Amino acid sequence: MADAVQYRLERMSDELDDLERRGLFTRAELAEVVRRRRDFEFRLRRRSPLRSDFLDYIAYELRLDALRDLRKRAIIRATPDTTDHDADATDNDSSKKKKKKRNKGKAKKWKKSVSDIAGVLRVLDIYRMATVRYKGDLDLWFRYLEFCRDKRHAIRYHPKVPGLWIYAAAWEFDQNLNVAAARALMQTGLRSCPESEDMWIEYLRMELTYLNKLKARKVALGEDVKTLQKKNNDASTWKEENKELFMSLNEQDEGPKESGSQGVALEGKEDLFWQQGLLIIQTIYHGATKALPSSLTLRKKFLEILNSVDLAHSDELKVEVMDDLKKEFSDSEDYWDWLARLQLSDSTSSSNLNRMEALSNKLNKSIQVYDEAVRRLPTSRMYSLYAKFWMGVLFADTEDSISLFHGGEFDASGFTSCILKVYQNAESSGCLTEDLACQYVSLYLRLGGLEEAPGRLEEARNLAKKLCNGPLSHAADLWNLRASIEMKSLATSTGISSFSKENLSSLFDLFNVALPKLPIPEAEELWHTAMKLFSHEKVYFEKLVKCAMLSLSSAGGNDCGASVSSAIVGWILQRDGIKQARKMYKRFLALPRPSFKFFQYCIELETNLASIGNQDSLVNARKLYDAALDLYPQERELWRNYYNMELKLGTSETANAIYWRARKVLGDSSALDIPHS
Repeated sequence: MADAVQYRLERMSDELDDLERRGLFTRAELAEVVRRRRDFEFRLRRRSPLRSDFLDYIAYELRLDALRDLRKRAIIRATPDTTDHDADATDNDSSKKKKKKRNKGKAKKWKKSVSDIAGVLRVLDIYRMATVRYKGDLDLWFRYLEFCRDKRHAIRYHPKVPGLWIYAAAWEFDQNLNVAAARALMQTGLRSCPESEDMWIEYLRMELTYLNKLKARKVALGEDVKTLQKKNNDASTWKEENKELFMSLNEQDEGPKESGSQGVALEGKEDLFWQQGLLIIQTIYHGATKALPSSLTLRKKFLEILNSVDLAHSDELKVEVMDDLKKEFSDSEDYWDWLARLQLSDSTSSSNLNRMEALSNKLNKSIQVYDEAVRRLPTSRMYSLYAKFWMGVLFADTEDSISLFHGGEFDASGFTSCILKVYQNAESSGCLTEDLACQYVSLYLRLGGLEEAPGRLEEARNLAKKLCNGPLSHAADLWNLRASIEMKSLATSTGISSFSKENLSSLFDLFNVALPKLPIPEAEELWHTAMKLFSHEKVYFEKLVKCAMLSLSSAGGNDCGASVSSAIVGWILQRDGIKQARKMYKRFLALPRPSFKFFQYCIELETNLASIGNQDSLVNARKLYDAALDLYPQERELWRNYYNMELKLGTSETANAIYWRARKVLGDSSALDIPHS
């Protein structure tokens, strides 16, 4: 390694001699440069050099080269002018010639040498080594591209990364002003990544940008006839307002006849120009749809881009895109949802209406689209999207709120029956899922608060009861919602926070019906609600414990049920103390194959008590560890925790015994990943 570093440093000798000879750096400064470079070279020659090692070396070289350039410019400015000139030169042309000769004379004294290019070459070499070491680091490649604009290397290693092709084409288009090269790069990239939506979109955006630049140029030259043909037929007014763009070179006022004849002459060229531009865009669109025939997002983005630019003759292409969308995606719920929301941004036929009438017309158009959608696609997802749309219209605080209807002018409260009808139709057609049912019930609660109508709570209660007793009897979220509504309804009717014996009995009957039929992993929240409600009611709580034990027995040691059994032990510990808690967790551990997480909870409980001097807890913790290891002997974490507990609370003999037991069972000397003496 040292030989390689010394070899690279010796290759810098010509550069260092040149820097000293030209007076850019002193000998002491160069000695410091060599020392720093030696340190960096050794860092790069390590067994596993870090990414930061390369970047630090590059940053140092860039700062050093910038300092060299500053000192070089300072020396050139301070160089005295020794070139002789004629003293009798008096005119401006001769003075300019003298200045050029003087600068040329200074430049001749400072010819390019090895030190002028050595810094850049070294940075390129470091980047090359860094990208070889970290081929998959795209950020490093982009830094490399930013420095040298050498696109071929990055694309060679990552031809399937669309971002590199887009970056390279963008540089050719924006910086190098080479449209042909940018187009060639995008086309080559599309052959390598034909299924990249981003590449097709950026290709279309690039071509439209180019057409807009050409259009601006034609406007400036007064050749864009189509630009003058505005929709309101006020071309002459627009031209008069922008007459500075159409000034003739001889500054003579052309007559109307000549101007009109010129427009007729240019109209044919203008039509050909826009036809060719539109043909390019159509070609991109057809190529994209052929490569990605099932992409709805691609077509939507194409249409958004076409709507965002003022491109002549683009209406035909927009119609084609809309027809393709309807033909290819009429069986997609996302298409109908997008089409319905698109009606809200339609500005046609609303210019002569006031804001309220315009909003009503847009909303009616969206409703018509959604109604047609649920007739064609009576699916749960379609009804869900329809209901989500109405929630955005009615409520301003929802995630997908539609701000168009929440400006204070539009009163959407009269449309509550419409969203209720959507849920009713979903229920009657058998498309009411658990999520939709919860939204349906929650809507009544929300409307009750919005309209200040207490009767909505009772309607929500009856609806939840009907749905839970119907086809959604195994929907855990719906049962949980029903339980919260029942508790809220009872609290509202009595006016107090505590419940009477009759109310507790009715609530327990509700939980007793729901909990046995629901899997514990899905009904954890409902279990915790029930335990909290009946934590101080021993009779009801014991019934919950029996119900939980039956459910856990059927689950067969599922870790998801550990939270329920742990919560029960926690409530017993809080209410009755550690002795009753031990009895309770022993009952759960007596079930067939108790879960590993529940063992961990019980062990942690006993270990915490043992750490404060409770010897009974230490004995119980050891018993729990032994019982857990009988069922889960390959759990390394369990062995490690057992060993650490003995080190902390036991003796060295007990800790060594656990260590050798673990080695014997696991069959690995480093199984515990802990030092052992």
